[in-house]
Amino acid sequence: MTLTELRYIVTLAQEQHFGRAAERCHVSQPTLSVGVKKLEDELGVLIFERTKSAVRLTPVGEGIVAQAQKVLEQAQGIRELAQAGKNQLASPLRVGAIYTVGPYLFPHLIPQLHKVAPDMPLYIEENFTHILRDKLRTGELDAIIIALPFQEADVLVKPLYDEPFFVVMPAEHPWTMLSSIDAALLNDKSLLLLGEGHCFRDQVLEACPATRRGDSAHPHTTVESSSLETIRHMVASGLGVSILPFSAVDNHHYAPGVIAIRPLSPPVPYRSVAIAWRASFPRPKAIEVLTDSIRLCSVKRAAQPAEMAHQP
Repeated sequence: MTLTELRYIVTLAQEQHFGRAAERCHVSQPTLSVGVKKLEDELGVLIFERTKSAVRLTPVGEGIVAQAQKVLEQAQGIRELAQAGKNQLASPLRVGAIYTVGPYLFPHLIPQLHKVAPDMPLYIEENFTHILRDKLRTGELDAIIIALPFQEADVLVKPLYDEPFFVVMPAEHPWTMLSSIDAALLNDKSLLLLGEGHCFRDQVLEACPATRRGDSAHPHTTVESSSLETIRHMVASGLGVSILPFSAVDNHHYAPGVIAIRPLSPPVPYRSVAIAWRASFPRPKAIEVLTDSIRLCSVKRAAQPAEMAHQP
């Protein structure tokens, strides 16, 4: 039993004429007749009563044709689902990002993505790298935006952009007299850091080794916080200084004269942001569009006036 044979009997039942039914099925009349007879032989019943003047359904044939019509409709539904699935940009995409990337990327990414993929809304989650990794592996997320290094079996990783680190300080801080800040100056100052679990914390400690706890040669007080924005607020209040990634530097609502930003002296430390997705993910076009949009956003942010690094 094939869909073609089912289509033959449904069409013949509608036309009640072998010639017209064959024409509608785009086959010869003998081909249609053989197909109908083959199905009847397989089922062991007569579907049609044939006379010289007419072709009509038998009582059992009526039920068979009705069921065949439903099967053909369901088969068409499968084709339509498959056709819709070919448009990889026509359904939501589940994207995760680490805490120090998401708040600064998504306000730029979402408008850009809406231009090129208006039918692909984002389900967004911000979390720690290890949690995003687990959710990517289990399929709860389709792609994650993390900082390198990142490795996971059967996961593809593509670098997106690099962003340098900047020092943020109260506007009246004496370091505002400097055009750049040497990392060594952070030895004995109160440095505000993210808490354990944030990869950006580890990157800052790596960039400024003297800030690591337990370094008795350079004692200092370290205050930890849960977010970069909370750190910025504490800096603004005069509690200490901190380090921010480029994307977070100009993303605040403080009036001029409250906080100041200075670059670190060369070699300037930076982090590399990347996108990761399962190698088996069936929507590579969606990943491609997402990747291109993120890169375009990063280029636009990098093109902002350089004087932002010398506020106020």
